[in-house]
Amino acid sequence: MNANGVQLMWGSASDRGLRRPRNEDSHLAEAPLFLVADGMGGHRAGAEASARAIDEFRALIGSVPAPEAVQEAFARAVRSVGELGSGSFPPGTTLSGAVLCEQAGEPYWVILNVGDSRTYRLADGILTQISIDHSSVQALIDSGRLSPDEAEHHPERGVITRALGAGSTATPDYWLLPVVTGERVLVCSDGLTKELGVEEIGRVLCAEPSPQTAATRLVHEALLHGGRDNVTVVVVDVAAAPEPDEDETAGATAPRAAEEPASEAAEEQGAEHGQL
Repeated sequence: MNANGVQLMWGSASDRGLRRPRNEDSHLAEAPLFLVADGMGGHRAGAEASARAIDEFRALIGSVPAPEAVQEAFARAVRSVGELGSGSFPPGTTLSGAVLCEQAGEPYWVILNVGDSRTYRLADGILTQISIDHSSVQALIDSGRLSPDEAEHHPERGVITRALGAGSTATPDYWLLPVVTGERVLVCSDGLTKELGVEEIGRVLCAEPSPQTAATRLVHEALLHGGRDNVTVVVVDVAAAPEPDEDETAGATAPRAAEEPASEAAEEQGAEHGQL
């Protein structure tokens, strides 16, 4: 069996927020690629870093690649962002998202993540965060020194430990998940999660039947709650997919090694739909 039985619908929205002069986020929402990158470095540097990271995946548009092709695109993105320079505050970007791939003739999501942009999965009314933040606060949570609730207000919440560029190792996490009919995938920059908790995000995703309407409303809600950062949202619905085998299970990456923090320094897309 190949991935030709998968039918997707999607939507996306992005805004610079209420406090930032420029939108340094970039995103790609075109099957099989659903990615969000949040640039760092200020002004044009961060915007260019995020755009370069996204651009290296565009060659996969319209295909159903093997997971190895996603890894190769990520390696190209690392090189491209690295070409922007070094110094005390080199530009960099996060990258998170889902790519529809084919593994052993079956359709899978390859979830990839570097930094603190996030990828979630909504299934049976339950919203689950798939990606794990690469941040100082997440390291404190992992070690048991901080609770998730305390993390929401921690002063180092925005300090990330892994990125493309920004003096980081740029080592990604990957997950391999079966594609399931009726599920909804959310990819977002931290401009959303800074303003809305997981329960609020889940309520919006459950209330809005259209992925475009859901994406637009989430961005709007982030602005209403303060809009302190650029905010970008991609929502993908699986309208149909082949039934997975009962023994299919999700893959996960190995535990992350401790790292040094990376250097810190309104536009809506129309709804799209497709069948692969």
